[in-house]
Amino acid sequence: MVKIKLYQVDAFSNQLFSGNPAAVCPLEKWLPDEIMQAIAMENNLAETAFVNLDSDPYELRWFTPMTEVDLCGHATLATAKVLFDRYLKKEITEISFNSKSGILKANKQDEKIFLDFPRDQPSPIQNFDFVTDAINIRPAAVYKGKDDYLAILKSETAVKKLLPDFLKLEVLDCRGLIVSAPGDKYDFVSRFFAPQTGISEDPVTGSAHTLLAPYWSERLNKKKLNAFQCSSRGGSLTCQLLNERVLIGGGAKMYLEGTINI
Repeated sequence: MVKIKLYQVDAFSNQLFSGNPAAVCPLEKWLPDEIMQAIAMENNLAETAFVNLDSDPYELRWFTPMTEVDLCGHATLATAKVLFDRYLKKEITEISFNSKSGILKANKQDEKIFLDFPRDQPSPIQNFDFVTDAINIRPAAVYKGKDDYLAILKSETAVKKLLPDFLKLEVLDCRGLIVSAPGDKYDFVSRFFAPQTGISEDPVTGSAHTLLAPYWSERLNKKKLNAFQCSSRGGSLTCQLLNERVLIGGGAKMYLEGTINI
């Protein structure tokens, strides 16, 4: 029997039962892909992160219940939280990860952890009737990034009231759909839908802000932005534009520590 440590962390939140829960499995060597996928399915969370501690930088991979993905913000933040709190010396404040999206860094600053992610670039879409059809409201504009579509609505209320058709979202040629608008108390708000990866609505999506932050930075003429993802759990993020990179920061709370027996 193989015993594997398992942690569950609520990411992008300073309190339990909000933000986005992610599982983290620190490993001494990689498990077979099918075992990692099975663990992710068994956990039934939006993401399970596996980090190989026997590598420099640490190798990091992310799995939804259905598939492996190239980039995940909240599970990276959760992994950094676990390593900072349980595996590293207190004086260490930066971690580097090697991933399918290149080198990613996590920096601890007081009560927040900031992720250093590659910046995405929104490209306008002229014909977006397919998005209108999927979310039952016509956006003011739609953009396409590397992985996701971004639909802009007029108000925070419209984002909160949105009732998308998940069957229609499933067939979009992308990872998922971000819907966003100016915020009432934040610079902008958003929601994220990715049913084709097994996630109807993700509570808080760090990686989506690699596209959101550049868009709103240009519109609001600000390099530092405060954001809120208004899912039922909700979560707040701090974003900062740095040339070709985006810093995405938030809190994290440890919820669970256990052992998987395989």
